This record gives sequence, C-alpha cells and structure tokens, in this order.
Amino acid sequence: MARFEVDAARDRLRAQGGGYEIVHASPGMEVGVYVPPFPDPQQPHAADEAYVVLEGECTLQVADESLPLPPGAGAFVAAGVEHRFVEFEALELVLLVVFQR
Repeated sequence: MARFEVDAARDRLRAQGGGYEIVHASPGMEVGVYVPPFPDPQQPHAADEAYVVLEGECTLQVADESLPLPPGAGAFVAAGVEHRFVEFEALELVLLVVFQR
C-alpha cells in the first residue's frame, strides 16, 4: 500500500507555472498530477493513459474529436494518439494522470 499527496503536488505545480509531477510509480503504473500551461504542449505518449479532472474543466482534443470534461469526469487516450487539453484556464485545470508502464 502507498499513499500519495495530490494537493501538495498541485500546489507545487501551480507555483512553478504548471507541469507534471509523478506522485506514485510502480512496475505496472505511474500516477501523476498535471497542471497544464496554456497552450497545452503535450505530444503523443508511448503508453496508454487515463485522465481524471480534479479541478477546473476543459475540452480534450483527441485526434479530430473533442470531448468536454467537467470536474470528476475522466478519459482514456491510447498510446501514440495525438491529444491535448484545450478550452481551459491556465493553472486552474488539475488532472490526475495514470500511465500504464
């Protein structure tokens, strides 16, 4: 069992102007907190991932589709797929990210 601190990571990321911080890593998964700057600079990832909106709201652009995400909603993005968050307030959007390792 392992505990991780999401709020502390969020606060650090906001103070530095956004970014990503790993809060848990194990052989099969990585859990992180993402506070994206605007515009979101993401590139496709090598692993499947899931996002959960903890604070704020946004639209997730995946390839040529748009998915509105209010607080508490989540989304899955397959490895290698172009995606980024759009239509959000910088430093107000906080996401929990789970990567397959």
